[in-house]
Amino acid sequence: METVVWIVHVVVALGVVGLVLMQHGKGADMGAAFGSGASGSLFGSTGSANFLSRATAVLATVFFVTSMTLTYFSGIKGKPMGVMESQKHVLPVTQPVAPAGPASKAKDIPN
Repeated sequence: METVVWIVHVVVALGVVGLVLMQHGKGADMGAAFGSGASGSLFGSTGSANFLSRATAVLATVFFVTSMTLTYFSGIKGKPMGVMESQKHVLPVTQPVAPAGPASKAKDIPN
């Protein structure tokens, strides 16, 4: 379930960024006064602003809800532990192997 919320969260975040970048600022209205506006666009002269701002508000609400859900999921996992405290992937501790004894001199001397 948490994975699904993460996927929705990332998709919604990208959607919010895209919608914010598609909106024009207040200074863009001056260009529309001189004939370069979007009066013949798909949404009309002010329809696109209303649609984009409403879609941004909806996606921002979904982003807020998924953020709170992820916070809830992280809170119910239990006591926070550091990397060194985690017991899931700890290898068993073994004692180092001591050498059997001194090596013989015959093996150490090359011919």
